[in-house]
Amino acid sequence: AASLRDAQPRGPIASSPRQHRRGDLAVAGGKGPGGGAFGDAEELMKKYGDAALATGEFIGAKSGMKPAGRRARASAKSHEGNGVFLLLLINVALFVADQWLHMGFVKSLYLNHMHPRWWQFVTSIFCHANWAHLSGNIFFLYVFGKIVEEEEGAFGVWFSYLFTGIGAGLASYIMLPKAAGGLLGVGAAATVSLGASGAVFGLFAIGVLTKIRADFRKLLEAVILGQFVVERFLSEARMAAAAGGIGAGGVNHVAHLAGALVGVALIWTLQKLLPPE
Repeated sequence: AASLRDAQPRGPIASSPRQHRRGDLAVAGGKGPGGGAFGDAEELMKKYGDAALATGEFIGAKSGMKPAGRRARASAKSHEGNGVFLLLLINVALFVADQWLHMGFVKSLYLNHMHPRWWQFVTSIFCHANWAHLSGNIFFLYVFGKIVEEEEGAFGVWFSYLFTGIGAGLASYIMLPKAAGGLLGVGAAATVSLGASGAVFGLFAIGVLTKIRADFRKLLEAVILGQFVVERFLSEARMAAAAGGIGAGGVNHVAHLAGALVGVALIWTLQKLLPPE
């Protein structure tokens, strides 16, 4: 059976280019202190910055919360990025096990559309078909995952990755054909999906939406990131409409679009359920 092939030029993907007997792959950016304006500014920032810190620690103590202190804050800062790092590590480790060490068990982690197992909706978003497939996805995972983690923490980026990736996999399973090839359904090969790109598109949307707030700097960041994300989404929508879900090279446009929409739905739901900060 002819297998679907991955393509990279337009961004993250969700499918694979390799020939497989068992299935097609739907690979779903003065003066120093003491003199002049800069010295005065630094003194003011130090003065009022310390006052703000003291006020925050006082409020925390009155509310029963233990003050973080400088050592605790430094420790928290040293752990920034651990969530994204672990996601990247798992993606790379499974790729090495699959493509370089040829460990057969990894193939069972792909989402098999003909005979799906529940856990494949999770494991398939950590698997990749080739180096081009992996490198594009981990680049955008690093960039937008860091953005989400800076805003929402390690738990936030992990939850966002899993929630949107699983949503993208479910959409692919529902909307894409269960098998391809064969004659009158006989001898058809199961379609399989793998790749982090559905989750990455989810992080695209979440990374932009978490920046939208009454803060000029955050709004500017949202505009800069948003124009890229909107362009990617519209491009995927055009290609999906032209190709019926899977485009040239087996790119799983359904997973990309679904991941972004699930990300939007997640943020909208959380904003309705959670009290404003």
